[in-house]
Amino acid sequence: MTNQQTLRRKLLDLDNSNYKAYRDIQGSYEFPDFTLIIDHVQGDPFAAPSKLRVQVPYTVAGFPPELYKNPIREMALRDFLTRKFDRLAYEVSGRRGTGKSGMIAITKMGQEVLERTSAYLIKLAPPAPKPAPGSNPALERAKPIKLSSQKGVEVRLIVGLPAGGRRILGRQAAEMLCDDLPYIVHRSLKYEQLDGDVCRHHVETVEDTDWLRKQLPEKNLVAFVANGAILPRQSGVDDRPLSSEEVVPFKSPPSLEVEFECPNQGKIYGMGIPKGVTLIVGGGYHGKSTLLKAIERGVYNHVPGDGREFVVTDPAAIKIRAEDGRSVAGVDISPFINQLPKGRSTTQFTTENASGSTSQAANIMEALEAGLGNSNSEETATTATPPVLLVDEDTAATNFMIRDRRMQELIAKEREPITPFIDKVRQLYTDYQVSTILVMGGSGDYFEMADKIIAMENFQGQEVTEKAKEIAEKYATGRSAEGGEKFGEIRRRIPLPASLDPSRGRRDVRLKVRDVDEVVFGSEDVDLSAVEQLVSKDQLKAIGVAMVYAKKQYMDGNRTLLEIIDAVMADIESKSLDVLVPFPQGDLALFRPFELLAAINRLRTLKVK
Repeated sequence: MTNQQTLRRKLLDLDNSNYKAYRDIQGSYEFPDFTLIIDHVQGDPFAAPSKLRVQVPYTVAGFPPELYKNPIREMALRDFLTRKFDRLAYEVSGRRGTGKSGMIAITKMGQEVLERTSAYLIKLAPPAPKPAPGSNPALERAKPIKLSSQKGVEVRLIVGLPAGGRRILGRQAAEMLCDDLPYIVHRSLKYEQLDGDVCRHHVETVEDTDWLRKQLPEKNLVAFVANGAILPRQSGVDDRPLSSEEVVPFKSPPSLEVEFECPNQGKIYGMGIPKGVTLIVGGGYHGKSTLLKAIERGVYNHVPGDGREFVVTDPAAIKIRAEDGRSVAGVDISPFINQLPKGRSTTQFTTENASGSTSQAANIMEALEAGLGNSNSEETATTATPPVLLVDEDTAATNFMIRDRRMQELIAKEREPITPFIDKVRQLYTDYQVSTILVMGGSGDYFEMADKIIAMENFQGQEVTEKAKEIAEKYATGRSAEGGEKFGEIRRRIPLPASLDPSRGRRDVRLKVRDVDEVVFGSEDVDLSAVEQLVSKDQLKAIGVAMVYAKKQYMDGNRTLLEIIDAVMADIESKSLDVLVPFPQGDLALFRPFELLAAINRLRTLKVK
């Protein structure tokens, strides 16, 4: 059994050796109160950092069982430990040589609490058996050692092993792994070293938020915004709450106020947005889009102090926008667009360069496919999971949203392929139970379509449904409905396996993530900038490996896209995100089925039947 002192001696002996010699330290090492597992050693100081794991047995970590007594509490605790470890690693680690030398890190965290692979509560595995003939000894050495049969904490981190040029800095490496790392583990993964009240508050806040979201259907709601919520953010690139004294906490209109009794916090009040069609109106800069953005992010739990901890939304809520230039593969957009020039079909619409209107139509139909793809009609839609559409006129195609009376008079319907959203939004709800929350500041024509209308003034909401209906009756627009009697069918598609190719050159799989808006998949750059509810690079990394997994495991030319996505998500639920990768990674975060489908849909090579 190798131990801390063995590792220290190895590193000191490697001092000034060629950098590739670091590979000799791969394996498992027993420290006094934890196990260090070195799974992968970088081959160059400028390459991706080395991947390590730390396992602390329950008897040492000492976390009270009530902090992880159910799945949502366990996830919240793992999130708390990841953040604590990350902060301490940032404080302790420093530059030690060239490239990424000296770095100790875990993963970049945002305001959302996500299911991640950065930390686990696990049953530590038994010692690895002796390698079988023909096996890979390096991989065998990387298996975990049993320190305790009880539950323990596993944290997955990355380390930039120190180098001078491309020579090993053994002394600095020994300080990092044998001195700095134990200090970080001691201060972040042992309950006695933490502020118990802060830890408990983090866990209870996340549990309450998750509980609130699950109560929405019982009250016939699609979203809830708590009184006192702080909705404005610091900037477009800083998602932390705006801390100015001028910030106005949100307060519900009395007519929309609802009450919940949370498991930990107790009574909470706020605005409930019911199922159906809801308009958010108001003057510019009064908080319409800010409210919608908070609702958009309400599909996630948030950290205490975010301001949106108790803003919750139906998990199937999907932000819809125009997306000029995106590719579309075999989508039936005929409910919105038909009779294209030259007789082009829109029941299997395919293009490499969609317009604003066709892209928005495709985005809606793909969202419906993700939620209702197993339903052929409105009669069977009640057994599916209808999405909630979130639309902001600022990012929508104008000609897709509305065609007013004057334009109808000038351009006859038989010469206009587009059926505007205004004529389909109610049908979506009556036929398929698909609710819509729509920010609209420029057209009162939607008043007749809405069940509830909320006017924002100075970031405060007022219900103005009755007043808006009176105005609609007083000032009739005279426009003609163009949507027909029914919304139309939602068709399923089957991907052709050969159209998803993650290889490039000699590499069977090439994946790379650029920020939160692009995945490199083989030879393709998949633009996800319009999939606005992705919040972490770790989600994109997980989506990339999930696309490869889906191709290998389930794409057979017979399964529909939705069946494939459902199978992948079922595997993740039963076996964790680890099922997607060949070895443990700490930088994956859970995505929703819609986001995985959205990435596949944006592959320019995608072909379907």
